[in-house]
Formats: sequence, C-alpha cells, structure tokens
Amino acid sequence: MEEELLIAFDSTQQALRAEMLLEYAEIEIDIFPTPKEITAGCAMSIQFFRGAIGEVRKIIAEQDIEIRGIYGKDNEGRGYTLITEGEGVDE
Repeated sequence: MEEELLIAFDSTQQALRAEMLLEYAEIEIDIFPTPKEITAGCAMSIQFFRGAIGEVRKIIAEQDIEIRGIYGKDNEGRGYTLITEGEGVDE
C-alpha cells in the first residue's frame, strides 16, 4: 500500500485553498485532523498519497500556498517527520 503524507497549514484559509486546487487537479486527497505531534496553526491537514508529491509540490509553489510542511510517518509508524524538499520525488 502506498504511503500517505500530510500537508499541515498555519491557516484554515490556506488549507481550504489548497483543498480546492488539489481537487481541481484531480489529486486524490482527504481532509484529516492535524496530528498533535505536528504543531500548526490550523487543525485541518490534507492527506494524499506519496505518488502525487511532485504534482502537489508544483501546485503549492505555483499557487503560493503557505504551508507548515509536508509530513510522513516516522520509521516506527507512530509519529510524523518533515519531508525535505527533494525527498520522495523520483524525477
């Protein structure tokens, strides 16, 4: 099964904007409560599959969406770690 990643936001406005743009791009997403391990200003995160990370990052950059970060499960699968800019993308 493909790994699920989370985008965390500092504002609900940016989360709603990202939701609209990602859905318009036909990227499979879910709205997900921001885990307590991720400190963010917004209680809403967007969950998506790792295979879409390149397209997600492109939309975030082109549309100037302000995010806290993109997170994946840590090695133990209990918490979350920040995914760096080039990580997880095969280009």
